[in-house]
Amino acid sequence: MIRRSMCAGVMVGLLVCSLAGAQQQGPAKGTAAATYPTGPIRIVAPFPPGGGLDIIARIIAQWLSEAWGHQVSVDNRPGAGGTIGTAIAAKAAPDGYTFLIVSSAHTINASLYRQLAYDTLNDFAPVSLITAVPHLLVVHPSLPATTVKGLIAIAKSKPGQIAYASGGIGASTHLAGELFKSMAGVDLLHVPYKGTVPSLVDVMSGQVPVTFGSVPTVLQHIKTGRLRALGLTGARRSLSAPEVPTIAEAGVPGYEAATWHGMLVPARTPGAVVAKLNSEIVRMLNDANIRGRLGREGLEPAGSTPEQFDAHLRAEIPKWAQVIRTAGIRAE
Repeated sequence: MIRRSMCAGVMVGLLVCSLAGAQQQGPAKGTAAATYPTGPIRIVAPFPPGGGLDIIARIIAQWLSEAWGHQVSVDNRPGAGGTIGTAIAAKAAPDGYTFLIVSSAHTINASLYRQLAYDTLNDFAPVSLITAVPHLLVVHPSLPATTVKGLIAIAKSKPGQIAYASGGIGASTHLAGELFKSMAGVDLLHVPYKGTVPSLVDVMSGQVPVTFGSVPTVLQHIKTGRLRALGLTGARRSLSAPEVPTIAEAGVPGYEAATWHGMLVPARTPGAVVAKLNSEIVRMLNDANIRGRLGREGLEPAGSTPEQFDAHLRAEIPKWAQVIRTAGIRAE
């Protein structure tokens, strides 16, 4: 088993922290911080419409539009695992009128791609974590494993013969599986699909016995008995499935592979803008209606200070770099 020092996990639940001391880099567009913004803002979403990241971006856009009295729109720029839209945001003027919403793919891509058109850390200023999205480790009922330890025992007795499906090379479900393999000391066969839906269809039909799926995606199939849940990839149990233990408590101590979403802005964006945006995101995540809306999408609020988000990003990059290096993964 590959030993690694696991970083502190995604902070599930609201962290309302002081923003005192935020560095002021000058007023946005020559105006005082109190008058910002004075015009429309765009949130670059580097994935297609309809997904979890896009849903969050639109919730934030609506909230900010109403709170600030100026139009905030979502600009979807999908492609290349999120790197195309991210590069666009990196080149935007640091004037407080372009935001970038990212997922955990942002830190994974730093090692997954040989060359990026931007610097993952230095080209952006962190604003806040927004949500955490744990996955469930599930199996087809035909596999005689009812616990994480049971799956590990079966996998060790049949090295390379038990397959797990993912949404594609480098997808969060792929990385979750590779982290599980290394930390549990098992040899599972990776079967990549072109998307989560086709991978889940084959697992439910029994063609592939194991997969990792987001809680809202697989929960309905667990309730009908088409899938069996063994463990949650997050740091703590899900409110949507409290009876399912985390993988860490079920047999693989230190395991965590939750997907997360966060907000960045181009580097050198005025500190006053960062502070104001962070404060508004924290306020939004503390709103009961917003929390309920996120919960229905299987998203758990996870706010932070810019400094905490920066520390999280810096911890995630080497964590996934080691997994990618060990598994020999490269983007398609």
